[in-house]
Amino acid sequence: MSLVSAANLGLVGVGGPRPADPARRSPDELRALAERAGRELEGAPAQEIARWAAETFGDRFCVTSSMADAVLAHLVSRVAPGVDVVFLDTGLHFPETLRVRDEVARTLPVTVRSIRPRLTVGQQDGEYGPRLFNRSPDDCCQLRKVEPLERALAGYDAWAAGLRRDESPTRANTPVVAFDPRRGKVKVNPIAAWTQADVDGYIARWNIPVNELFKQGYGSIGCWPCTRRTKAGEDPRAGRWAMFEKTECGLHV
Repeated sequence: MSLVSAANLGLVGVGGPRPADPARRSPDELRALAERAGRELEGAPAQEIARWAAETFGDRFCVTSSMADAVLAHLVSRVAPGVDVVFLDTGLHFPETLRVRDEVARTLPVTVRSIRPRLTVGQQDGEYGPRLFNRSPDDCCQLRKVEPLERALAGYDAWAAGLRRDESPTRANTPVVAFDPRRGKVKVNPIAAWTQADVDGYIARWNIPVNELFKQGYGSIGCWPCTRRTKAGEDPRAGRWAMFEKTECGLHV
């Protein structure tokens, strides 16, 4: 029986039923939980880190995904079938990215939530001028990614992200669990210690959906106006905001 069909039938072999929704915790409680877990889970397998989050936070835990691949969504769904997967639908994604999102929703035992900005791209052009991403990418990211994420996370105490330490110097010290003081929530990075080889091995083992753009020379995939193919020897994220001194969209600060 497939993972999807087992979950749809309510069977527990794919990781057991989701834990009951615990009472909402205060920021101080969440900080203490995160600090302890960050110490105790360092070096633990990714699935154990994900299981801790699912058991600790129940329905107040979600996964965020850019749909570059479905590794994190798949990994967490094995211990928390039905988990919410938050995708920020900026209105500026490549069609290949949206195809991964749709495949994840169709084939994995997760609930995909596509969160859109308050303004359409056309409305943003009318209010801030056309092609804001070319003139002020930080403002564009704030409107189309950061604010929607704040809104999407309102009902959760913790979320999982797919950050890895080997992706860039700015992510080299990524903890497996940390408290985000800006949002007052716990951020879980189950695959922080994974290498690209680990990711590739997981994808091959489980036949994970992957964005087709990687085969076309893209090292990291974001919105189409701010993403280019990378050249041989370049850092994988060199193709993001290549004309600006910008390395992150603001979601992971």
